[in-house]
Amino acid sequence: MADEAGGAARSRRTFGPVVLLGLAGAALAAVAGSKPWVEGTSGSVSSDTDDAMASVLALDSAAESPLAAALALVLLACWGVLLVTRARVRRAVAVLALVAAVGLVITTVEAFWSLPDTLADALLEVSGTDTVSTGITAWYVAGLVAAALSVAAAAAALRFVGSWPEMGTRYDAPTGTRGEPDGDRAAVPTDNIDIWKALDEGRDPTA
Repeated sequence: MADEAGGAARSRRTFGPVVLLGLAGAALAAVAGSKPWVEGTSGSVSSDTDDAMASVLALDSAAESPLAAALALVLLACWGVLLVTRARVRRAVAVLALVAAVGLVITTVEAFWSLPDTLADALLEVSGTDTVSTGITAWYVAGLVAAALSVAAAAAALRFVGSWPEMGTRYDAPTGTRGEPDGDRAAVPTDNIDIWKALDEGRDPTA
């Protein structure tokens, strides 16, 4: 019994570190996902040029991964929901967070192979030359690290979520019901929601 109690206490203590790790990973992934993951040059054209004639928007879209940024936002939302839910809902959100984190890893790894070619094609089209060079940026590395952290945090959440502390029921929306009528007068309301309803109907709840 003592060992079980100690194990439960240790599991509860993982709540803060795991949530902080998950939020940090998701936030880093969201920032990195909105930045260029590859860079390159072709002739006199560079992917980070400010020349409007170089179709900068097309080059930016070829160097970024919008899907990774979207998955990172899903993860941020999941961690926010985990803080305020309980029981089965919290476990379901933990599963969703793990699925989103795995999707983020797959998207990030796939980008290593696809984005350089996509940017190279865009640079060749803009420059009109037949030579191009591309490379991975530091933001891609940050995104890859963030994806790995997100998977680790989501897996830990799914493992320990059952023993984590939960928000008390006093934070739930009121669910009281109106008192049963007694003759021509309704029963004296006692719950907050009944009192407000009585006031709404023009009755004095203290009478």
